[in-house]
Amino acid sequence: MEFTIRRKVLQIFGASFHIYNPDGSLYGFCKQKALKLKEDIRVYTDESMHTERLRIAARQIIDFSAAYDVVSSATNEKIGAFQRKGWTSILKDTWLVLNEYDQEFAKIEEEGTVLALVRRIVDLGVLLPQSFHLYDDQRRELAQFRTHFNPFVHRMTVTVPPGANVDPQLVLAAGILLVAIEGRQR
Repeated sequence: MEFTIRRKVLQIFGASFHIYNPDGSLYGFCKQKALKLKEDIRVYTDESMHTERLRIAARQIIDFSAAYDVVSSATNEKIGAFQRKGWTSILKDTWLVLNEYDQEFAKIEEEGTVLALVRRIVDLGVLLPQSFHLYDDQRRELAQFRTHFNPFVHRMTVTVPPGANVDPQLVLAAGILLVAIEGRQR
């Protein structure tokens, strides 16, 4: 399974994301409101924003180790959560992946500590695209998240290898969160 998430960089207020299937068809749309103290990201089936797929909501207003719950809009049930590792993320971005009971079962890590430090010190985010990997507790790769060089559109490819034991909606939510939160750091 593969998705492409695109966010326009030159948008003045807020952000909007388009999510595409491998064949290029639109899978979903998301509009992130500007200047919100508590993050609340909604993913819809299309730009009309009539049918909601997912909700990603921050637990607290401002938190160095923020946690975000992911809820399936179809069932209104929590399918998991992501918690940023605050101090660890200073060197390279690291997120804990939690199941619906808030038990850690996986981790998302930015690839390459040296490149991550260079990105932070010299602010070369556009020139040095980020890569993230989702690993289970046995260090088996469950998904990859790769950004691509483009100064006008922040684009991330989300790939789930065949046989990976992970909810595709949770992986998609991770990709959206990475584009929304990590993309803001540029």
